[in-house]
Amino acid sequence: MPTSGVPRRTVLAATAATAALTATGLASPAARAATAAVPDLPDGTSRDKVLVVGMDGVRHDLIDAADTPRLRAMRAAGTFGASLLYSGPMAATSSGPGWSTISTGVWPDKHGVRDNSFAGRDYGRYPGFLARLHQVRPQLSLFAAVDWKPLDTYGTVTAGADAALVLDGDRDGYVAHDETITATTEAVLRDRNPDVAFVYLGNTDVVAHASGTGSRFLQALAVQDRQLGRMLDAVEARPTRADERWTVIVCTDHGHVDRGGHGGSSIPERMTFVLATGPGIEAGARPHDTRLVDVAATVFHQLGIDPDPSWGLDGRPLQQRSADPFDSLVGSLAGRVDETGIPAGVLGHTHTPPAGWSVADNAMGTGGVAEWRGWSFTTDEFWSRTHRDQWRELNVRSRGVFAVADSDEWDDKANSGRFDSTLVTPAHNVAGASRVTLDYTTHYRQESGQTARVLASFNGGTPSVVREYTADAVSRPESLTLDVPAGASTVAFHFHYTGRNNWYWALDDVRVGAR
Repeated sequence: MPTSGVPRRTVLAATAATAALTATGLASPAARAATAAVPDLPDGTSRDKVLVVGMDGVRHDLIDAADTPRLRAMRAAGTFGASLLYSGPMAATSSGPGWSTISTGVWPDKHGVRDNSFAGRDYGRYPGFLARLHQVRPQLSLFAAVDWKPLDTYGTVTAGADAALVLDGDRDGYVAHDETITATTEAVLRDRNPDVAFVYLGNTDVVAHASGTGSRFLQALAVQDRQLGRMLDAVEARPTRADERWTVIVCTDHGHVDRGGHGGSSIPERMTFVLATGPGIEAGARPHDTRLVDVAATVFHQLGIDPDPSWGLDGRPLQQRSADPFDSLVGSLAGRVDETGIPAGVLGHTHTPPAGWSVADNAMGTGGVAEWRGWSFTTDEFWSRTHRDQWRELNVRSRGVFAVADSDEWDDKANSGRFDSTLVTPAHNVAGASRVTLDYTTHYRQESGQTARVLASFNGGTPSVVREYTADAVSRPESLTLDVPAGASTVAFHFHYTGRNNWYWALDDVRVGAR
């Protein structure tokens, strides 16, 4: 979608006072005086309202180390979901892909932004949530404020807004412009009637690049916490607050290595979080299955909007928990055994399948790395730590706990024989049905010498192949529909993987339905 060309849209520029201020690392009293003209937004029409505050480059594991009472209060009162990003070749852990993922609610393989050049963007098909709201509910009053200009230049965040405050932090400094954004947003929230606002604060990222994630970063994060608090106070000061239902979401686009910097595949660079309070959002929840794409879906849900399947969203509302049977294993996950590169405190693997499932390892070789001997159940953080930059980080459509057969990692310790393991679903009732559908998410990397097959067994009979992978299938949903043979009353599906120091096959969200 074009950056401009949306009816009613107003773009506000920085005041002369703002442009004169320079980046010092902390907001000063002078900076607090820098305020852009308060925009005349159309009057809002919804009692349900949403404020999204994006803080660039914030490591969620450092929130408690900084003076952040407002973030911590939100965390206690709401739901806090931490997760990890992709890495190359899907996209760099950079701001362009990160904010595109947040705004559009889809992963980079859909929205097309893989770095800060924004080349390949497909916002026409996958617009940001403000642009989408303008399409489906043009009566809503929408506001945006950013000081990283590409978020406006390419239409990532501001497209669809009725008024947008666009400043240039790279040119003028982020300390002053973050302050201008905060003061202006305070006025908008207190004195105008917006329905949805998307506000970006960038100084934390700049400080981390310049000084790492030490004391200066913690000071910058403390400033942004106070700025967040002023926005929250402005919401509470609204004369119509008692009649409104407000949702507040805070999120970040990527993390940083300790010395400062991002773009690569390390765990600190891939760190993200989504923090939300509001109607229907559980207090104190720490879901293990949240993803960054859930921001846009949560905005739509809180406004009572049912996304059309044609939108192709990868996200879901933050409060919607996974019904995947693998996620029932989260409480039984163990720490490392042979994988010495994984920190001892990271829990993330078990060989015990969910109730009704089974793993057939009768043809499995002996020895090898214990964590990966046969089909295992693991998490993104645990599995992707085993070996960086081999596409394990690209398994973005798996959530929480998923199943993996990894002959590459299994072979890293002395063994004999071949990796040969089969994951088997429970038997599902298909009596009287004419067709059965198998849906699942797959992340498969192909190499000569390995096999990956899906087989179906009706009434406990000999399994027959219904799908075979002979090429990469990177983090994608699959759906297979089969005819039910006459007289069949049950079906079980088998996922059979073989290899010898080859790659891997990961599965999640396996669902069977008969009709």
